[in-house]
Amino acid sequence: MPRVFLALRPPEEEVDRLDEFLDVRRDAGAFSWMDAEQFHLTLAFLPDVPEYRLDDLVEATAAAAARREQFDLCLGGGGAFPDPARAKVLWVGLRTDEHADQELAALAAGVRGAAAHSGAQVDGQRFRPHVTVARCGRPTPLDRWVRLLDGFSGAFWTAVEVEVVASHLGEGPRGRARHEVLARLPIGDPGPSLSH
Repeated sequence: MPRVFLALRPPEEEVDRLDEFLDVRRDAGAFSWMDAEQFHLTLAFLPDVPEYRLDDLVEATAAAAARREQFDLCLGGGGAFPDPARAKVLWVGLRTDEHADQELAALAAGVRGAAAHSGAQVDGQRFRPHVTVARCGRPTPLDRWVRLLDGFSGAFWTAVEVEVVASHLGEGPRGRARHEVLARLPIGDPGPSLSH
C-alpha cells in the first residue's frame, strides 16, 4: 500500500530561492538535507492507502480543494520539531495574512476530511504548516539554524492546486523516498469552461 501525501508545492522560482539560500550553508550542518525538488507543504499524510482507494481519494480531494479559495503565501522564518533544543526536523515556515491563514487551515481540514471519507487512514498529527528542509538521525540542538532560517523570506506566490503524491520509500537517490505526483487538483472553482 502506498504512502500518500496531499500537498502544496511552491513554484519553481521559490524552490530555487530557498535552495540557493541553503546551498552555501549545507556543509555546516551535519544532517540529511532534503532535495529541493521534494520541498512541499504537507496538508495531510496518509501512511497506508490501498490501491483500490486511490481514485476515490483523488475525487474526494478534488471536491474539497474546489470548495476553497486560492490564497497568497510565502516561505519565510524557521522552526524545528519537536523543538529547537532537541530537534529531528528542521523546517521553513510561511508568511501569510489572516485570510490566507484561514484558507490554508480550511483547505487542510477539508482535504483531511475528504481523505478520511474516501476510506484512507489519515495521520492524526495536528496541522502545522511548514516545508521540511533537513532531518537529523538523533535529537540535535538546532537553535542557531532556526535563527538563521528566521532571516529567510521568499516572494509571495498563489496556491492554485493541491498535489496528490505517492511516496515510494527507498526508491529515490541515495536510498531516499521517490515522489510520484498522482494528480494536480485546482483550488477554487474555475467556473464553467468556454466552448469554442
